[in-house]
Amino acid sequence: MAVEGLTGDLVKVVALLGAGVVAVPIFRRLGLGSVLGYFSAGIVIGPSGLGLFSNPEAVLHVAELGVVMFLFIIGLEMQPSRLWKLRGEIFGLGAAQVCLCGALLTGVGLLAGLSLPAAFVAGMGFVLSSTAVVMQMLNERGETSTPQGQQAVSILLLEDLAIVPLLAIVAVLAPAKAGTTGGWMPLLIGAACLVGLVVAGRWLLNPMFRLLAASQAREVMTAAALLVVLGAALVMQLGGLSMAMGAFLAGVLLSESSFRHQLEADIEPFRGILLGLFFLAVGMSLDLGMIAQQWQLVLFAVIAFMAVKATGIFIVAKLFRSSTRDAITRVALFSQGGEFAFVLYAAAASAGIFDAQVNAVASATVILSMALTPLLVIALDRFLPPEQESLDGIDVADGLQGRALIIGFGRFGQVASQALLARGFSVSIIEVDVELIRAAADFGFKVHYGDGTRREILQASGAERAEAILICVESRVTANRIVGLAQAEFPHAKLFVRAYDRGHAMDLIRANVDYQIRETFESAMVFGAAVLRGMGVPEDEVAEIAEDVRRRDDERLDLQVASDIHAGNDLIRGNAPVPAPLTKPKAPGKVHGNVPDDLSEERVP
Repeated sequence: MAVEGLTGDLVKVVALLGAGVVAVPIFRRLGLGSVLGYFSAGIVIGPSGLGLFSNPEAVLHVAELGVVMFLFIIGLEMQPSRLWKLRGEIFGLGAAQVCLCGALLTGVGLLAGLSLPAAFVAGMGFVLSSTAVVMQMLNERGETSTPQGQQAVSILLLEDLAIVPLLAIVAVLAPAKAGTTGGWMPLLIGAACLVGLVVAGRWLLNPMFRLLAASQAREVMTAAALLVVLGAALVMQLGGLSMAMGAFLAGVLLSESSFRHQLEADIEPFRGILLGLFFLAVGMSLDLGMIAQQWQLVLFAVIAFMAVKATGIFIVAKLFRSSTRDAITRVALFSQGGEFAFVLYAAAASAGIFDAQVNAVASATVILSMALTPLLVIALDRFLPPEQESLDGIDVADGLQGRALIIGFGRFGQVASQALLARGFSVSIIEVDVELIRAAADFGFKVHYGDGTRREILQASGAERAEAILICVESRVTANRIVGLAQAEFPHAKLFVRAYDRGHAMDLIRANVDYQIRETFESAMVFGAAVLRGMGVPEDEVAEIAEDVRRRDDERLDLQVASDIHAGNDLIRGNAPVPAPLTKPKAPGKVHGNVPDDLSEERVP
């Protein structure tokens, strides 16, 4: 029996891992994202699919630790000083969004026929967006550290804090029972746990990690990292607070520790696996049978709640002076319910505020909204046109007359301009990055806004009169487009082009530009020579070696232009081992016996 039980558990573990391994790459390849892949895989292996799991809630409780560890890693990136700067977003933007969306969603619940307590809990539960989904979306889009990403983190933190008073309100709204703790006592217990965690993190954690580091036992450091994360989550849970908020706070307290990077490396593997399990468990929790029976009610709830919450989010975003695109992006990210709604709904059901049907419909509404979020974000990226940047205070290229025209004023163009300006040449500069144009003005440069891939912009920038056009853009494709346009429309101008890499340099040589240079070649040559000098090589030998490297590179590039990228590989000096005899022969080899007629003397050793 024990063996059978072990085999059954192993089958479930293999099913969980296999579902994620198969589904996620497929969904990412289709451009649908990993979150939707996990959701779909969970539905397939859950009770509504293959039925491999009859109790997905058990998996969900364990997998919530993935969200906890995710928030711990986010906290490690949030130094207290940085967090203090976000206080306006946390208690201003976050509180405004929670309050307005909560009021609107409560109204939807009342219109649907729920009692005021049930409508309030249903609405406020849906207000608490999914930390796991939002953070995963931000992470995949690379926006966690952007200003918009920091605002999203601030809102999520306020929503995590909101679960505390909401649970207390549920206790107040519940029918009175003998022997129960007063409604506001949880607030005092939560505050005590919060203070205790701050004290422990401020004065105990760093000394503990210094002591463990002295033991030089890597596995002990990993165990200590897990202890800190799970211990902080447990303390917060005992105090009626969010486990994720406890882990985040522990991360913040360790963000300025010298052990920060080690802790992040130790936690990351556990975080990734458990977060994937969380999304799988959410998919498994979706009751397709109940949805099929009450599909009209569930559909109305999903559309109404997401639409009304989206309206509230958009209004708050515009009130706090976000751009229209940023407001729409926040709508797509936050218009779902989240994992903390399950906690609030369970408390409401046990308190008698929700009956079984309301709890089932509300939970299904949250799960479906979480599954729809990746699709909303994908639709946003594909169909919403990029927002036009404001050109206030920036001059558009028009009537420029410089002897040299620089297109692209990033790191490369800025350095290239110095020789021309030192000689006293008049130089016109155009760039499409508005922020870079404004930053350049602070350092004494006059940069005009202009897209060098457009003929009329080049004309307005003085390309007809320029003796030299310096194409200093970073994009290989953009540079090639400008080269083709300039050669066709302004053949008199000499073209000096920044090459992205060796392949790009070959394309430019074949296009007969006047001069091209790989953006890293000369700096790498100087760097290598400096290393030789630093290692004691005489100056004349350094110069000789550098000249030989340059000669070999020129020869190889000529061969590649005439053939392909693989030509001239024998001119590269590599560090791969060359097979050689174990010992040097003491005498030349001799041939014994008859020599075949087709073996020439030159081939005999």
